[in-house]
Amino acid sequence: MTRVFRGVVPAVAAALLAACGGGDSGGGGSSPADMARQADGAGKGGTTTLLGAGATFPNPIYQKWFSEYGKGNPVRVNYQPIGSGGGIRQVTEGTVDFGASDAPMNDEEMAKAPGMLHVPTVLGAVTVAYNLPGLQQPLRLDGATLAGIFAGRIARWNDPAIAALNPGVSLPATDVIPVHRTDGSGTTYIFTEYLSAVSPEWRGSVGAGKSVNWPKGLGGKGNEGVTGAVKQTPGAVGYVELAYAREGNLPTASLRNADGQFVQPSIEATAAAAANLGTQLQQHPDFRVSLVNLPGAQTYPISAWTYLLVPPHMEDCGKARALAGLVRWSLTQGGDFARTMHYAPLPEDVRGQVMAHMGKVTCGADRQAVGPG
Repeated sequence: MTRVFRGVVPAVAAALLAACGGGDSGGGGSSPADMARQADGAGKGGTTTLLGAGATFPNPIYQKWFSEYGKGNPVRVNYQPIGSGGGIRQVTEGTVDFGASDAPMNDEEMAKAPGMLHVPTVLGAVTVAYNLPGLQQPLRLDGATLAGIFAGRIARWNDPAIAALNPGVSLPATDVIPVHRTDGSGTTYIFTEYLSAVSPEWRGSVGAGKSVNWPKGLGGKGNEGVTGAVKQTPGAVGYVELAYAREGNLPTASLRNADGQFVQPSIEATAAAAANLGTQLQQHPDFRVSLVNLPGAQTYPISAWTYLLVPPHMEDCGKARALAGLVRWSLTQGGDFARTMHYAPLPEDVRGQVMAHMGKVTCGADRQAVGPG
C-alpha cells in the first residue's frame, strides 16, 4: 500500500487548533522566505519576532507557550511544524532563529553546525494508537510483537503473538495496517530507537533513524497525518505523540516495560523515565541522552524529551535575549500548560541545568553573554 495521508480529519485538526489557542502563532507550512517577509512586518512597535521550525511532536505545547508568552511580552514567535529533519536543516542553514527536534543531532549534523545547543523543553510519550472497533479494553503489546507488526511479519490482529499478550480478549481476524511517518521525523527516531533496543531482528534489518525504509504500511505526514490515517482506517496502528492520540480520541496500547509491567502512556509514566536524569547529567553534562526502555515499574518505555536547537551565537542581541526569556518562562511558568496538554515538565533538578545551558548563548559583535533569561 502506498497511500499517503497528508492531513488530519477535521475533528482532530479542530481539537489541536483549540488546544493551541488558535492558529495565529504557527501551523501551515510557510517557506523561510514567507516567514522572513512576515518577520519584516512584525518587528515594528518594539515587538521582537522569532522564527522557528521543526518537530511536530511538541507543536501543540509550543504553540500554546508562544501564544501565552506573547500576551504579556513584546515577542511574537512564528513556528512551523515541518518535522525534526526540516528543523535541523533550517537552523543549520540559518534561515530560522531556532530549530526543534525530538532526535538529537548526530555527529555528521553537528559537524555542519558546531556548538549547536540542545535545549530540552518537555518530556513526551510516543504512543501506539490503533483503530479496532469493538475492542473494549486497552490492547497489550510488547516490544518484540510491536516490531513484528511494523515489520509486516504479524499480519492479522488475532495472531498468536498478540493473543498471548491479551488472554481472554476476543481479537478480530482483520488485517493489521501499520501507519508510519513519511517525513524526516524525530518521532520516528524515538519509535525506531525503541524497536531497535527491544528487537535484535528490527535492529539488524531496519534500524533507527529519522527516516527508515519501512517494510510495510501506509504513510502520513507529521503526527497529525498519522493520527488522521489511523482514525480513518479500521485495523490501523500507528505511533504518535500522546497529545495527538488524546485529541484524536484514539485508544493507545499498554506496553510492557523493562520491568515486565504493562503501562499506559501518561504524564506520570513519562516523567518516571526522567526520574534519575539530574544526577546523570551532573556527571555527564550532555543532554543528548536516550530515555527509551529505561527501568522502573511505572515507566512508560517509549518516552523522550524534545529539544530546541539554539545557535551558540546570535548576531541580533534583541532576538537572543527574547529567546532566552521565552525559554526561561516556558520551563518555569509553562509547566501547568504542559501538563494540561499531556506533556511532562522537566524535573526540577534538570530544569536548572537546562537554563544554565541556555545561558551559554552569546550575541552581537562583542559576543555578549545572553544569560538564562
